Amino acid sequence: MTDLLQPGQRLARGVCRHLRSLDFACVEEFTPDRGLRVDVMALGPKGELWVVECKSSRADFTSDSKWQGYLDWCDRYFWAVDSAFPCDLLPENTGLILADAYDAEIQRMPDLHKLPAARRRALTQRFARAAALRLQATRDPEMTLA
Repeated sequence: MTDLLQPGQRLARGVCRHLRSLDFACVEEFTPDRGLRVDVMALGPKGELWVVECKSSRADFTSDSKWQGYLDWCDRYFWAVDSAFPCDLLPENTGLILADAYDAEIQRMPDLHKLPAARRRALTQRFARAAALRLQATRDPEMTLA
């Protein structure tokens, strides 16, 4: 199974496994707003929302020009990289997770930047709908999304 995944998808899998152990629910390739797509959106047990961007190489990181736009859509922002990634490239005020296809470990916790209540509510609803629609699609692959 992991052989079929791209490098960033393998990192996302490990991140989601780790965050699940912390009682977070995760949705991969989540769209918080038009024009934005985050690798992992995680919803915590107290309603906190974390964004995790998975970077598999220096080139992958340097070509990402949208990441700062994700900061307005989460309480905490993380990078997930493997042990060979040059971590000195990553901004120090962001979180850092070391990951592989099977697990992950938070290396640096970013500061908390609480979302405004209205945005949190709308984002949590969008998260719930995305998760429910994906589950329904796995149960009924012939279903069309109108």
